[in-house]
Amino acid sequence: MESSTIATGRRAVQAATMAEAFRITVEDHADSVAVRTKDDELSLTWTELRDRVDALAGGLAKLGVKKGDTVALMFSNRPEFSIADLAVMTLGATPFSLYATLSSEQIQYVMQDAGAKIALIEEGHLAQVDGARQLGTPELETVVVLEGAQGDGTVAWDDVEGSDPGFDPEPHWRGLESGDLLTLIYTSGTTGPPKGVQLTHRNLMVAVENIEDVVRFPPKSRVISWLPHAHIAERAAHHYLPIVFGMTVTTCANPREIVGYLPSVKPTWFFAVPRIWEKLRGAMLGGVFTPGSDDRAHLDAAIEKVRLEQAGADVPADVAETAAKGQEKFAAVRGMLGLDEAVAVNAGAAPTPPDVILFFHAIGIPLAELWGMSETCGAGTVNPPDKIKIGTVGPPVKGVEIRLADDGEVLMRSEVVMGGGYRNLPDKTAEAIDSEGWLHTGDIGKIDDDGYLSIVDRKKEIIISAAGKNMSPANIEATVKSASPLIGNACTIGDTMPYNTMLIALDPDFAPAWAGQNGIEETSLDVLKDDPKVREHLQGAVDAANAKLARVEQVKYFTILGDWAPGGDELTPTMKLKRKPIGEKYAAEIEEMYNKPRE
Repeated sequence: MESSTIATGRRAVQAATMAEAFRITVEDHADSVAVRTKDDELSLTWTELRDRVDALAGGLAKLGVKKGDTVALMFSNRPEFSIADLAVMTLGATPFSLYATLSSEQIQYVMQDAGAKIALIEEGHLAQVDGARQLGTPELETVVVLEGAQGDGTVAWDDVEGSDPGFDPEPHWRGLESGDLLTLIYTSGTTGPPKGVQLTHRNLMVAVENIEDVVRFPPKSRVISWLPHAHIAERAAHHYLPIVFGMTVTTCANPREIVGYLPSVKPTWFFAVPRIWEKLRGAMLGGVFTPGSDDRAHLDAAIEKVRLEQAGADVPADVAETAAKGQEKFAAVRGMLGLDEAVAVNAGAAPTPPDVILFFHAIGIPLAELWGMSETCGAGTVNPPDKIKIGTVGPPVKGVEIRLADDGEVLMRSEVVMGGGYRNLPDKTAEAIDSEGWLHTGDIGKIDDDGYLSIVDRKKEIIISAAGKNMSPANIEATVKSASPLIGNACTIGDTMPYNTMLIALDPDFAPAWAGQNGIEETSLDVLKDDPKVREHLQGAVDAANAKLARVEQVKYFTILGDWAPGGDELTPTMKLKRKPIGEKYAAEIEEMYNKPRE
């Protein structure tokens, strides 16, 4: 893209702090929409957003919030989150978000670790927060409830916002320095209690600036806020990036509705976890591209064309010709999905099956994997939109160094690495970041001759069979999941065992529809998991996946389960597998698979 088409007013990139960047963006994009709901029931320009931020900041200062304090936020994806986060930031305090699915016990742990002085929440989370307070949160003085005061220790948002009309925000935000804490991101806690990752203004400003080296966003770019605010991907992609580049954020309060938001918003950049891309592909294969139709033939040829191009092989003329005949349909599908104006689309947080990525490339959507961590502001490596290598997470972004340790662990060094370390955990911080500044990521990787990184698996999750063979459970799971949209989640079992087994959770959206199409009257997941037709279908999917896996990786037996909800016993709020809790919860099912008679 030529520089003349790049959005003006990009002075905010050079700001020392995110708070300063916000003020610059307000000047440069004053009348542009900053944040809105889908129906525009609430829509704020950058000027209007600033005015509400300052009004709330004044009220919070009146409650005693000052530089260095921490403030908890617990909101769904709605414009008020932006107001609250920026108001706390303006005062030099540190806002952090709580996952909506946390129990009172988990909230208490995080609140105490963070030392939260104030909490701003939605009424729907009051019971959880009250439970945490009863367990003991001595530093928490006041809970500000959006919908109104609800008893002792709570005040109404409306009674806080604007309560100090003479408040002057400028001395507060100008008093911030680049090394001050911007936010806390609590890790998902898959291997123990969550750790508070302390990210500075400098960390995030560098991370946002370096994105521009890969993707040059056009004027009036649009994103959708739909992931949990407590996750680094949401904060970086749909909060901090728009602050610096003056993007318009449309909020999606219910993440299950995200697919319906795409056509109306037509995002400039869309980031989603692999499961969203898997579902979109499954819907397209079962609907628009009906097996046996001309459209399916054109798609299959386009997929083969992409596969050959990725391998550096020549594309036969008949394959290219058949693929070309599908271009009109592919354009229509892109428009139907709402991704026809996107300059970049990405997947991350877990491995995305290559077949899924091939599908989207075939229809003209250059889906690319990226890789980062909470500890690195979500930054690390990314496939450039015009130089994507399927099966990799791309080369390092500007300002990031990566190398592999002797055991294959990915090490990273950069200004995006958490400047404050882990909160209250100096020993864990020293374990993670060595004396030369290299962050030990815990991921096992490979780097090709072009500097593109491929992630094999988490270091602690590698399976070693009874025969001493090392395997990546994530790779096995991705291969099996790509074989059928009926599979919502899968967990490979096999460490120290003679063969691999798998727990398969049905997809709560696709499974009932599939059941109806296959003449099954009762479509609840609890019934479907025991249905012979479901088992027969999944056996075929596992067999197809096994054909793509090495013999030692193949799944011998599997058990079908119901839905695994994000934030439940099996999945973190960001849909990462809780492998140890899964193993404990389903110990009987796992034992049964290993007690089957030998064939």
